[in-house]
Amino acid sequence: MDGDTLGAVLADMLAASHRLAPRAIPLLVEDAGRRLGLTGARVYVADLQQQGLVALPNPEQASRLAADDRTADLETLPVDNSLAGHAYRTESVRLSRPDSGGERTGWFPVVDGIGRMGVLRVTAPELDASLLHRCEALAGLVAMILATKQPFSDVLTRTMRTRSMSLQAELLWAFMPPRTIGTAAVTSSALLEPAYDIGGDAYDHSLAGEVLHLTLLDAMGHDLASGGCSATALAACRSTRQAGGGLDDIAVEIDRTLERWIPERLLTCVIGDLDTTTGQLEWINCGHPAPLLIRDRRVVTGALDRPPRPPLGLTGYGVGPPPVHTVQLQPGDRLLLFTDGVTDARSAAGELFGERRLADVVVRALTEGLPAPEALRRLIQHILVHQDQRLSDDATTLLAEWHPDHR
Repeated sequence: MDGDTLGAVLADMLAASHRLAPRAIPLLVEDAGRRLGLTGARVYVADLQQQGLVALPNPEQASRLAADDRTADLETLPVDNSLAGHAYRTESVRLSRPDSGGERTGWFPVVDGIGRMGVLRVTAPELDASLLHRCEALAGLVAMILATKQPFSDVLTRTMRTRSMSLQAELLWAFMPPRTIGTAAVTSSALLEPAYDIGGDAYDHSLAGEVLHLTLLDAMGHDLASGGCSATALAACRSTRQAGGGLDDIAVEIDRTLERWIPERLLTCVIGDLDTTTGQLEWINCGHPAPLLIRDRRVVTGALDRPPRPPLGLTGYGVGPPPVHTVQLQPGDRLLLFTDGVTDARSAAGELFGERRLADVVVRALTEGLPAPEALRRLIQHILVHQDQRLSDDATTLLAEWHPDHR
């Protein structure tokens, strides 16, 4: 098969996807796979907590999901103990040995930009270099189709959820961006638990020209008002930022908005801008744990420690806007933002998870060469084990890496 034929298959697939019902995605992928020389092609998406990879439902199963019938029996593979999971965790292609019928199976990461979505399983009598190239192109197009369909499809949403979600969690997930974004110069990845019952934690990251904007919020409480507090703060942050306001303007606007519409609600935050050309980081800290700077596989002690200003929402900011701090990063530096639900996670014996353990888990994962999303997934697993799978508070982390050399 030559490149023109590959291009024709992908062009036909893209054209068909524009008006495609989400439930028909498996059929579209299967048909494209056959045209590319495969005997089978199937898509698996990661569930919300990235514990399993769930096969996209066929039309009959999709109808059951749409009717909220959980008897759809969707095939699920573990992220932590399967070849498919290995491909997902490491974002690399994994091939199996031939089965009894002589066919080989390949697992390809499905990545939208740099955000992991799932894996593509392909089968063929032989997976040579040419066919592997076609499969990688197919996986890339599948990611684009999923990214455009998922926000508006209950079928895909239910496929990616293992249980129902609280109202405040539903509210916050609707406001938050994808968990991972980035360019050739910078990567930002966030993770939040308990995913189905978050209370007041929220994150935001966005790219504006050469600047990466970062926000991590922690609202007091664990109810719908807490979720509304963080959602309102995110809206005030974006509105001010997109109108050209600076970090201090954002803090003042969040404070004023909360004081007017959600009074007597406490909210801590770290809000920052990273210039991806120069590596200059500017940030403010309002009552929040100080971020960590990871450089050369170790934490630079106290590098980002600054006296925090009072939390937002209760002060009226008669004391004036918070100061904007500045630090110069080095290529390869990583910023780790977290809420106190991470370090204050307490075991049954009363032992805190702590900042040292937090840094150790993340640094070890990065040292192993794992991508930022996987480093955070591993961190959340450690926190859950530490608390016997029951979080007493939201645990949210955001890991940003400046890697200008990749440009």
